[in-house]
Amino acid sequence: MKKLIVPTLAALSVAACQQQPATPGVEVSDLICRPTPNGRDVTACFATFTSNVDDRLVAISSPDADDVQIHSVRTDNGMMVMREMENGLSLPAGESIRLRPGGDHIMIIGVHTPLAEGDLLSLAMTFEHAPELGLRAEVGAPPVEGEGGGHH
Repeated sequence: MKKLIVPTLAALSVAACQQQPATPGVEVSDLICRPTPNGRDVTACFATFTSNVDDRLVAISSPDADDVQIHSVRTDNGMMVMREMENGLSLPAGESIRLRPGGDHIMIIGVHTPLAEGDLLSLAMTFEHAPELGLRAEVGAPPVEGEGGGHH
């Protein structure tokens, strides 16, 4: 009888662990924003997002700008086209989603004060499931990989 009880208890404890949902959480790394070009009040930011559950970045705001949007970049008929991701950015569980120069990015519109290298930009990120994250993005030169499109 003991041989049957041990495997049964082990199976029940594994099943119980599998049924408990993970506490939603998103890690944001490599967050950086470009300095604003002279005379312009827009810039782009880049980051890598990793969520432990299927989630979605639904909104970003900043007290330092009028608007913040998540932009997709696609090529249509040989032209790069940027559009706001109105449904947000999908974050599949366990995958790293990278926003990068020349690709999908965070667009900062109506920056209140010009941004120079070394400045910090406050961002509040709202997710479908994970708690809101308040972050400070460094202003500087993003990685060169992928240059050739997007906002410069």
